[in-house]
Formats: sequence, C-alpha cells, structure tokens
Amino acid sequence: MISLPSDRAAIALTLTGAQLLQQLLPEVTLWLPADLANPGRVAPPGCQTYAGPLRDHLKHLWQSQQALIFCLATGAVVRLIAPLLQDKSRDPAVVVVDETGQFAISLCGGHRGGADQLARWVAARLGGEAVLTGASTGAGRVGVDVLGEPFGWRRGEGSDWDALSMALAHRQPVSVVQESGSRLWQSARSTEPWWLEADRSAAAQLLISHRAPPAQTYTALWHPRVLWLGIGCERGTPRVVLEQGIEQVLAAQGLAKQAVAGVATLDLKADEAGLVELCNAYDWPLRTLDAQTLSQVTVPNPSAVVTAAVGTPSVAEAAALVASEFGTLLVGKQIFRLPETQGAATIAVALAQRESTGRLGELLLVGTGPGSLDQVTPAARAALVRADAVIGYSLYIELIQPLLRPGQIVEALPITQERARAQRAIELAQWGLSVAVISSGDCGIYGMAGLVLEELRVQAWDGKTPTVAVFPGISALQSAASRLGAPLMQDFCAISLSDLLTPWAAIRERLEAAARADFVTTLYNPRSRSRIEPLSAAQQIFLQHRDPATPVALVRSAYRDSEQITRTTLAELPLEQVDMLTLVLIGNRSTRFYGDWLITPRGYLGFELGSEL
Repeated sequence: MISLPSDRAAIALTLTGAQLLQQLLPEVTLWLPADLANPGRVAPPGCQTYAGPLRDHLKHLWQSQQALIFCLATGAVVRLIAPLLQDKSRDPAVVVVDETGQFAISLCGGHRGGADQLARWVAARLGGEAVLTGASTGAGRVGVDVLGEPFGWRRGEGSDWDALSMALAHRQPVSVVQESGSRLWQSARSTEPWWLEADRSAAAQLLISHRAPPAQTYTALWHPRVLWLGIGCERGTPRVVLEQGIEQVLAAQGLAKQAVAGVATLDLKADEAGLVELCNAYDWPLRTLDAQTLSQVTVPNPSAVVTAAVGTPSVAEAAALVASEFGTLLVGKQIFRLPETQGAATIAVALAQRESTGRLGELLLVGTGPGSLDQVTPAARAALVRADAVIGYSLYIELIQPLLRPGQIVEALPITQERARAQRAIELAQWGLSVAVISSGDCGIYGMAGLVLEELRVQAWDGKTPTVAVFPGISALQSAASRLGAPLMQDFCAISLSDLLTPWAAIRERLEAAARADFVTTLYNPRSRSRIEPLSAAQQIFLQHRDPATPVALVRSAYRDSEQITRTTLAELPLEQVDMLTLVLIGNRSTRFYGDWLITPRGYLGFELGSEL
C-alpha cells in the first residue's frame, strides 16, 4: 500500500546488466562506469556515466536518491553500502538484481524505505521473482510502520515502531484505537488477523488519531491529516507570529501538528509573505477562498468589523469549515499576537471527515489477459504491484490473487456493476490513491477502460488529475486464436452480441456486414441464461452468406483450468454449449481445419481466397 520511491537510480558494471536494467527506463536513471562508453563498447541510450570508483560515486547517490537498484553481486553491494548506512528511516531503499533478471532482492529499507515494494515492481517488470525476507511479508501482512502511507498519514513523535513490529513478529495482536482517518486499511488484503479493537491488555498499542496524547500511553501513533487551519491575519504579519499562534492553539486543544492537512484563508492573503513561508516550511497546501464563498458559511463568531474590511463576516472559521468540506469546527477563532512584534493572526481549526492524502491519484486500467498468470504482461504485473487499490469483477480478482500483495485494498463487485466499479475507482483516485481497474483480456476491448474514461468525461475531468494509464492485455480473441492455430491471418472483426448497451438492430446490421464482407468473425458475449436468441439469429445471418460447412470453433475459458474447445461447422453450431465465458469464432470462405488446427491462409504459398488447403 506504499508508493514507489520517486527518485530512483540503477547501477550496472557490465553491458549485460545495463541492458537488463534498461527495461526499467524511463522510470529509473541508469548509471554506468565511463569505460563502458569507450569506442567499440556501445552503452544503452539514455544512460548516465560516472568516472572513478563506484564507491565514490555512490556517496553522492546515497544522499540524492530515495532508492538504488544494483545489478551486482549481493556481497559486493553489502560491502559498498555498509559504510553509508545510518538509520532505516533515512537510508535509501536498496534492491539487488542478478544479471539474468530472475531475482530482485530487497536488501535494505524494506518497509520504511520502500525496498520491498520496489523489489516487487522490478521483478514484475523483468519477469522475475521478488525476494523479501521481512517478518511481515512472511506473515502475509503489510508492515505496520507503513500502514498509513497511502492515506498520507504522518508518524507520531515518540513512536516505538520496532516494539510494535516485534510484537507482531511474535504473533501478538496489536491493540488499535482509531479516532479519525480512513478505515480502509482494516479491509486491506492480509492472510492473518493482526490487530484487536481497543484492547489495552494487548502487548502493544497503536493509536490513529488527530490528537497528540502522551507518547507513553501508546506504543506508536499515526496521525491522519484531517485538521484544516483557517487563518486570517493583518497585512505583514511575520511567520513567527503565525507559527507560534498555531502551536499554542493546537497544544491547548491536544491536537497534533502532524495531523494538519493544510491552511485556508481569504484570497486577498494569497501573497501574504509570512503565510506563504509558513506553508512552504511545513509542506502545507495553502487554499484561498473568495469573500463571497466565505460569506455564505454560518459561523459561531461572525464579525461586523471583518465584514466591513474584507466583505465577509468570517475568515478563519469559515475558511476552516469550507476546506474541511464542512466537517466539525473544533476550535473557534483565536486571536494571537506576540509582544513587540507587528501583526496579528486569527486561527480556527476544523476536523474533516476524510483525510488529505497529499498525493495525486492515478487510474491504472489493466488488462489481465485470459486468466492464466503466465499470460499477464510484465507491464500489467508492475501496474498491479504499485496500486494501492485493485477493483474488478470478483471472478477476475480471484484469477489474479497470486499477483496481489499484502496491504492492498481489494474490492470485488458483481458482474452487473461495471459502472459502480468505475465510479468507485475514480472516487479513490480523486482522493489520491493509485487504483488499478482490472478487466480480463484487454481492458480496451469490451473492457473497463472505455467506461472509466466515459465516467471521467461525465465528471468534467480536466485530463490531468487523476492521471490515467492504460495497460493492454492479451485479448480473448487472441487467446482463442492461439489455442486454435492461425485463424486470424486475414481480415477479421469482433462483434458483441450483448444488447444491454447496444440496440439489437445495430448488432444485426454489423453481423450482416461482417458476414457479407467475408470477415473472420469472433462473437463476444454470445449467449446468457436470459439472452439466447441473438446467437441463433447470428448463425442464420451467416448461413445466408457462407457455406454451411464453414469452420466454427467455440473456445471457453481459454488458458484457465476449465478450458474447453469445440470444433464444429456453421450449420452444426451447438447453441446449447455456448455461454458468456465462450468466444465463438466463425471462419471465412478460405478457413479450414487441418487436424485440430484452424488455419485461414494468408496467401504466402499461393492459396487463393476460397481454395482448398
């Protein structure tokens, strides 16, 4: 459930290693020794080179990168990084890959640094296997010290994450008290229960809250970013006044600064130097609102003086409420000044129902192929690995279970709820999560890609946030064709017989055109329990234009354990054997069976259209 480190570098000392790691480009900067670029030795394009010993260059990368991927012997990497190791909360993630690409080893920074997640991603991209040795991985659960990262949570001061992890390693459930923030983590993928609800007798306690209780009362703290600070201030108020005012207000109410999501104010203050400096220092977004919007908000402490000055009876309270999407006003406006310092600040605090993740979400539209794991493309595997949430039809979720990782949010919806799936995925992505929406076959062929994009258009998507990426898969027609031989060697088409979204008149028109034009034709969604007439009608349409002996194949659940293949003719098409998991392939006038193989000649050996094999 954690994102990949953003600044990543890869290091190889041989051309073989460089060519392997080049498959990770452009996401990773690849470094090679300068002598690999000498005349006669061609380095892969887009690589960076360094001069001198790798040990010296690594000192620079260690400080500038969040993750390092080595294509070197594990022992050599251990010796290189040993003098540089400081603390697992600050060291970069380190992953080691062998030159064959079979293994990606999470060597250093498994949880906090993101090395486990990075190793999974590298292995998926290279078609290898991730080697993870952490206790949480072995137990099939997410590391508790990275539990809140997808949701933008901040770790509380005084937390003892080692003690918490040790309790879990000894199979001791952790007591969890959650006062704010999303509870999606509770339904995240895990192979064993690891927490109890508010049990103070447990060996370790975890608090998830916007409050800052004494550290000794809990083993560790997560702070969801649910607090919005509404701030009004005199022109020229310095940062120190604002900063000390916020600290005083939060401390008085027992609220954690790590739980602050951002600052909201009047748009006239967008260029207020002290306010801008403060937000930049704490990485708080500054949201500005116009007076008309603020004036519509009912607040407990309106001011006629403020109305006369800026056109709204409230700045701090109203801004906090609007930014929190009208949550709970925890702290009414407080006025703060410092002796012998110019300026003054008015501060209010509101509690949002949903935390700010601080992330730009993404939609990963993934085609998972016919159902066999070895038919899932490396790019699709990598997309699934990096997703915080995976959404899809329950059958398709079940087929890719081995590719999912502990901690992922997995939501399986029934086959008739395609639009609900798309809307849910968009909701999570707009919140800031990375969401994979899966389809069997290719997501862009009768899959979820089109529906998700349609929903985005309806919602007036700006084309940028959330980002969208489409990962194609091996389509059902390709899978079926590969099981039959080479039936798609001439022009072909695909037609869905489902009339749920397409009028039957349009489907019939397309069937007649395909039959008349002699296309090899694949029929998707051919027959369901309640919809049996379209396939019979399609058979009759094709019989009007093709020989009754035209080869026809039925391929059900290609590449799955329940795969069934039936070879027949157009006239003898067994309608009762066809269901929604079956693809019907109708040959053209030159398609022939050759033993168990179905072949449509391309013409290379002189076969003419309609001739015999």
